Amino acid sequence: MSRHSLCFIALLLIFGISSCRKDVAVFINDGVKVDSAVKNNFAGFYLLNEGNMGSNKSTLDYFDFATGVFRRNIYAVINPNVPKELGDVGNDIAIYGNRLYAVINASNKVEVMEAGTARRIGQIGIPNCRYIKFDKGFAYITSYAGPIEINPDYKQKGYVAKVDTATLTIVGKCIVGYQPDGIEITNGKIYVANSGGYMGAGNTEKYERTVSVIDVATFKEERRIDVDYNLHHVKADKRGDLWVTSRGDYKQLPSRLYFIDKEKQQVTDVLPVAVSNYYLDGDSLYIYSTAWSHITHSNVITYGIVNTLTHQLVSRAFITDGTDKEIEIPYGIMVHPDTKDIYVTDAGNYVSPGLLYCFTKAGKKKWSVRTGDIPAHFVLLPKP
Repeated sequence: MSRHSLCFIALLLIFGISSCRKDVAVFINDGVKVDSAVKNNFAGFYLLNEGNMGSNKSTLDYFDFATGVFRRNIYAVINPNVPKELGDVGNDIAIYGNRLYAVINASNKVEVMEAGTARRIGQIGIPNCRYIKFDKGFAYITSYAGPIEINPDYKQKGYVAKVDTATLTIVGKCIVGYQPDGIEITNGKIYVANSGGYMGAGNTEKYERTVSVIDVATFKEERRIDVDYNLHHVKADKRGDLWVTSRGDYKQLPSRLYFIDKEKQQVTDVLPVAVSNYYLDGDSLYIYSTAWSHITHSNVITYGIVNTLTHQLVSRAFITDGTDKEIEIPYGIMVHPDTKDIYVTDAGNYVSPGLLYCFTKAGKKKWSVRTGDIPAHFVLLPKP
């Protein structure tokens, strides 16, 4: 899980949550024009705001390419009769067919909506759910399975839930490692990044360090691929090879980017770059990192682009106009496949509304706009 989430859990144990949002205003649904009409193959995009844990303030924003209007907190307005609105900690978002799926971690559910309207259809109950992928009519969702708690002796292994998207019912579970996070599906295999994030705090050896490989046809774990401690994201490139991120241990072991060869089913390369999050566009993997330094007692923020064909870091700055200095905590990223505009979110102080920045493909700022709390996860909405 993310570093800020681990820290917040620790604070909950000490102080409780009563004071965390004392003077923070809750904004209502509104819209602001930030751009001119953008001609492309998509109607717009959704932005899922996590909301700080315990605040029940995950919200959904939407940007309309045809009008250039960014609209905040649309879920509450479109679905006024849903108790507690979207829920607590939005962890992932995706579109499959004509449905929009939002993984709401601490509310133990996946919220299912109409893709074109964000009108609620139903929900899938999954404890401590994390990330979602789809294949042949099924959704595959990682779950920590157990409660949200930092515990070196955590007993409950995680699993991948298999959900029939026609009925929204769970039809299978495959046990993997402790606290499984990112998930990818390629070449008939499901790859799951096991983290052990609840167990490793204070003891590096307690972290998980493997990627589980599940056969789609049998829905059984075939093997584990050893990578490194505290894995987070896993993504397949155009050739079906995998790029996996390790968070490290936040102390001596730094975050790193690993390459898994699909044929050898093992790590064959490691890039000495820190990665908190990334987005793949063609052969370009846009990366950023927010790494805490125990030397300076501050965050070290870096950006870059990795060529997934050559395995080279080809750029250390995809924001080229100095605007990166304005971004306090980069937290989400997306690159538009048609326009090549780059979208980066800023979580700020984690308890106040964040910001969304839009940059040209040359890295020049086009606009920025206020979002919900902890803006994090994007999904493009295709035109009907």
